[in-house]
Amino acid sequence: MAELDYRSLLETNNYLRTLSDTTYWLCITRTVQESKLFPMNPYMLLSYLNSFYRLPTLLREIDAATPAEELGDRAREVSLKVDTVNAAWGMPAFYLIGREMLMNWGLLRPGDAVEDVVDVLDFSRRFNLAYHRTDGHISNKEFGDRSQFLPERTLQVFEADLHGVTPGDRLHTAATKLVAQLSQYAFLAHCECRIGLHNSGPYNFGEGRQLIVRDFFDLTEGDYPWLDGIATRLPVNNLTIPIVFKDTNFHLMDDWASFEAEPSYNAANIAAVGMYTSDALTDGYVPVGMDNADTLAETMEQYREILNEATADLWKRIATWTREQMIDAGALVYSSVAKDFAHLAGTYRQEDWLSLDDRVQRFKPLMNDEYGRDNLGEMVGLLGFPHQKTNEYTMARYSGLNQNMLTGIPYSVLTDDDFAPTAGDRLSGSSSLPAKNGLWTTSAGRIDLDEYNRRARGFTPAVLQGANRYRDEEWVKWHHGSAEADELYRLAQRGSRNLEGRGSGLRRADLPDAGEGASGADR
Repeated sequence: MAELDYRSLLETNNYLRTLSDTTYWLCITRTVQESKLFPMNPYMLLSYLNSFYRLPTLLREIDAATPAEELGDRAREVSLKVDTVNAAWGMPAFYLIGREMLMNWGLLRPGDAVEDVVDVLDFSRRFNLAYHRTDGHISNKEFGDRSQFLPERTLQVFEADLHGVTPGDRLHTAATKLVAQLSQYAFLAHCECRIGLHNSGPYNFGEGRQLIVRDFFDLTEGDYPWLDGIATRLPVNNLTIPIVFKDTNFHLMDDWASFEAEPSYNAANIAAVGMYTSDALTDGYVPVGMDNADTLAETMEQYREILNEATADLWKRIATWTREQMIDAGALVYSSVAKDFAHLAGTYRQEDWLSLDDRVQRFKPLMNDEYGRDNLGEMVGLLGFPHQKTNEYTMARYSGLNQNMLTGIPYSVLTDDDFAPTAGDRLSGSSSLPAKNGLWTTSAGRIDLDEYNRRARGFTPAVLQGANRYRDEEWVKWHHGSAEADELYRLAQRGSRNLEGRGSGLRRADLPDAGEGASGADR
């Protein structure tokens, strides 16, 4: 637990205000957040409250088992669901928006739950510093809306192993259709929100080419009970598809992992693709169907068929749900954005992350569609709550108005005792959804939760063991070619079709068939 003193409050309020500005910018640059199927605004509001009441207790347990900065190191090396949109931005933002709701209702004052707020933001700040260590920023917004957390050793393997495509060939067709199917399915599996999708990059691949990395999470049996028995022919729970584009500049990759490009995203400009998987138990990215272009195309076609069938199966299941079940499912998807921290630490319990707290259940009767829409719009768009006002001389970063989305902690908590330090650590809750009965799909196979936690507690990726953890890009510049650097790079090169065992002395021109590969041709 962070110490409550003047320095910690200064750091907390600085982090909170930056997050407030960024979240406002993200909200006003998005069109609408609604679904024709799910009551999105009611479930979003309930999820914020669930985050407020539960997150501090759950994060303290995780932090004691695996410190936040170590979790950031893990998330930086592969694609995990604790990513930009979920953990880096969503986790602290959802928690703080829940706090704003309670303040608006007069149930909380800005000094209340001060120890919880300081702990949640301290955890978030340490995670983000480690997660963004490679680019040296704390958020995509601070980096000018870029997301470049992968190290050179991983990007070299991508560049050497991705398969070149041309529009209309078998692999190009298979890749574009699979990405479309994955997007549709992941959107539905996450109650029509984008939490199961992630994008990062761009990375410069030379000669007018840029790489973006597209991730899709929680695709089959795992934490969500509504995915029991769905897509069980899929052998992996997460997929990562690196895509190289020619003649396209991705000029924005924001903290919601959304991108903008000039010219706009066009499959005709895809030059090369690959496919990998990773999870809390993998030691780096694991290639999927990467032996040759035909094998990759065939694998993508098989996965698309499985996910197409799974989409229909899931539609039929969701069609039987009541309104309350839809609200519960959506609220739990949102409020559990940090659940994979518990998987990494080996502390995951289903009732911790997939239950709506009893204190949240009290507010369900308020949540009709009209109230949900107006409350959310007032809070994150118009910033119309009275307590969101500041003095008349101030001008906020993006709006220019004397209004802030998120409220700081008054420093008076250091000298008086008229506040409640925490929301409490006794968790009890429930859900209207059927209980989970299936297994968890991992890189170690389909296993039960006890086995998943046991394996996670005993696992540390080789790139983070011993001194390797602190051998960053700056160290590599001065030590490439050394035995230690070669060992580090060979860890990322395990399973690579073209770079296995090559070590750290490679430049782009040294990659196999680099001259031919500049056009995206198969290597």
